Amino acid sequence: MFENYREFKTQFAGRELTVETGKTCGLSNGSCWVRYGETVVMCNVTASTKPRDGIDFFPLSVDYEEKLYSVGKIPGSFMKREGRPSESAILASRLVDRPIRPLFPDDMRNDVSVVMTVLAADPDTSPEIVGMVGASIAIAISDIPWAGPVGGVNVGLVDGEIVLNPNLEERAATDLHLTVVSGAEKVVMIEAGANQVDEDTMMQAIEKGHEENKKIVKFINEIVAEIGKPKFEFESQTPDEKLFEDIKEFAIEKIRYALDTSDKTVREARLNPIKDEIHEKFDELYPEDVSMIDECIDDLQKHVVRRWLLEDGKRVDGRGLDEIRPLASEVGMLPRVHGSGIFTRGQTQVLTVATLGSVSDSQRIDGIDEEDTKRYMHHYNFPSYSVGETRPSRGPGRREIGHGALAEKALEPVIPSVDEFPYAIRLVSEVLSSNGSTSQGAICGSTLALMDAGVPIKAPVAGISCGLICEGDSWMTMIDIQGLEDFYGDMDFKVGGTHNGITAIQVDIKIDGLTLEIIAEALEKTRKARIHILDDVMLKAIPQYREQVNKWAPKMLTTKVPADKIREVIGSGGKVIQKLCADYEVKIDIDDDGNVFVSGIDMDKAQLAIQVINTIGNDPEVGAIYKGKVVRVMNFGAFVELAPGKDGLVHISKLDNKRVEKVEDIVDIGDEIFVKVMEIDSQGRINLSKKDADADIAAKA
Repeated sequence: MFENYREFKTQFAGRELTVETGKTCGLSNGSCWVRYGETVVMCNVTASTKPRDGIDFFPLSVDYEEKLYSVGKIPGSFMKREGRPSESAILASRLVDRPIRPLFPDDMRNDVSVVMTVLAADPDTSPEIVGMVGASIAIAISDIPWAGPVGGVNVGLVDGEIVLNPNLEERAATDLHLTVVSGAEKVVMIEAGANQVDEDTMMQAIEKGHEENKKIVKFINEIVAEIGKPKFEFESQTPDEKLFEDIKEFAIEKIRYALDTSDKTVREARLNPIKDEIHEKFDELYPEDVSMIDECIDDLQKHVVRRWLLEDGKRVDGRGLDEIRPLASEVGMLPRVHGSGIFTRGQTQVLTVATLGSVSDSQRIDGIDEEDTKRYMHHYNFPSYSVGETRPSRGPGRREIGHGALAEKALEPVIPSVDEFPYAIRLVSEVLSSNGSTSQGAICGSTLALMDAGVPIKAPVAGISCGLICEGDSWMTMIDIQGLEDFYGDMDFKVGGTHNGITAIQVDIKIDGLTLEIIAEALEKTRKARIHILDDVMLKAIPQYREQVNKWAPKMLTTKVPADKIREVIGSGGKVIQKLCADYEVKIDIDDDGNVFVSGIDMDKAQLAIQVINTIGNDPEVGAIYKGKVVRVMNFGAFVELAPGKDGLVHISKLDNKRVEKVEDIVDIGDEIFVKVMEIDSQGRINLSKKDADADIAAKA
């Protein structure tokens, strides 16, 4: 029945990878199942037969579908089915989109859809990488025009050794989470999260990943040679060459004048009337190509920007190739919030606000990854006013989620552990003005907000972007690209890091790939730039993180009780813990190991709550002073509750220094008093003293 079924096998980073085609999804342009370990990803690509009208871009969609059945889970939602893609699925989609998109023809307008469906997920083998390889195979064997294939690999750094496609145990110990995607000759995408890894080590990791990818590309080409389809012809949407040359002759000097400014607003104000003049002259001359005139205007701007750079070494705003735009940093602008910072670079400006919460405020994750909660979160917002446009807010899109994740990844290595800083941390970056590299502005703003909030980060982090112009064998890089250079350039090489090393990389390109020489130069330029940003700008605004958290932030204390005492701390139906929360105005979280987190605005009340919890979980300490409540009065003394279920007796002789005739003369039921633990006898009875506690307190005053 399945006469077209084929199976192909190869070794990939020391493990067998199997590709199956011809059995399923017969109506796709290209389809395959890829098996790696016990991970199985189905990849399909389809294309429309005709171009989409009225657009000036290539309409590619890439979807990575996480199916919870792949890890034996039932969705936790009310509907009990997968809904909108998880954040990790969106990031995986972007991871695949970025390297494959530049390899499609620039002038093709046919819709293309790539879908990767995770059918089974093995924690030891990353389904994202399997999906990447599968997508490359599906497109390569299809009839869709494409300049691939590419291979993708994860690279780790465990105990100083570079590891390809690390397993679950190795990923937990690695100092580097690097994804390298490349063709037979060049690297087309890099994404990394790193624990302050130096540039030389990063280059070695990239090179090793590139070498492994070459083997996968060779394997894919062998599959294509056997079963690949001939590529279809498409209607080119390139503007008429004569139309472009006529517009160029008419308007090039005007365009040069319009672009020659550092102010984005001035540039737009100059360009708008020029565009009107061009349309007024050429709409009648080229009535059948009116829709192409705007594309010609865009191409003319691109021509001017690139010629300036390649031939004159000139940037649109007059800066040198290694010169960063004017910088500014400020912290503590907002009252009552826990931490805030504004970072400005030229006309790019980002406000980041930090909020500290209890550990129970951590985000719950319903996905196929091993991670089920996230204590540190970063969210990025890109409102329309930041680029001077008008559009309604509809929540974060894929770009916003991707930029937020990049900044989160850059700061994650310097966030203190929960033992060092028992808080959940949320950062929100609001882009106030955008003219290039807002994600890197968000990294800088995040560092400022964390330090202002009193988070003891291991090191401050800054981010910066490097651009590229490449024609033939000629190329040049420039630091801190603004929007126009990003739009008309060939690379956006974003790097976040500390003085000691890199914490995050994300590379977008518009060409067929980068040589190792270009990558090395970009890493060195971004290293110098981020150190300048840290030393000369950010650390002058706030040299060190605050010694204490903001007064409006919850004060967090921790303790630990034996696991078999957790039930006593919680109480029947939660009565004990609810009463503690109400009495001391705190929030209490307990994990399965007996770690207890107490948060509250009033530190004194939080400390009292901790003392009560310690008393419940452990025997009271002889010689320690406690604040307790009188719960029973007898003629021989008063019983004082130190904690729920933990009462002690203050004998009448221990109530006061003078002789006490009647217990009620000193205390009554409901009174809260300080007592000192004098003895715990062989039967576990606790003997207390009010007069000794009063004396000790007076001596310390």
